[in-house]
Amino acid sequence: MAKKTVRWADAPAAHDYPAAGSYLRLLLPPESVTALTDSMAEAPTVTHPAKDLLRAARLPLLPADDPQVAKDMKKAANDQRLSPVLLVRGDLVSGRSLQIADGYHRVCASYHLDEDTEIPCRIVGLPAAAVG
Repeated sequence: MAKKTVRWADAPAAHDYPAAGSYLRLLLPPESVTALTDSMAEAPTVTHPAKDLLRAARLPLLPADDPQVAKDMKKAANDQRLSPVLLVRGDLVSGRSLQIADGYHRVCASYHLDEDTEIPCRIVGLPAAAVG
């Protein structure tokens, strides 16, 4: 079976930043969340394989029949562009894993289509005040 090439948008959708902020507010104080989401909007887009993102985030692969994963897989099958994912860098020394602030389902959908899919990402580090 041929692997499906996933098409990606050039930049995250405007609604991805508030979604990332909603998740990050569960983990960080509001001022840190604002700094992170502002940084994500300005960060360059880089790519990483789906399999590496899941490993670094220490997250399980959601099943292909998960409703949101299936929706993203259908978008890919219809050549619709998926939005790049928003990430907060982990720290190997402290044991902090990568945080997929927005796009976990897109990562899983991409993995199901091809674990080596290069996923566009905006990745930022934690502000110094949040690390202390």
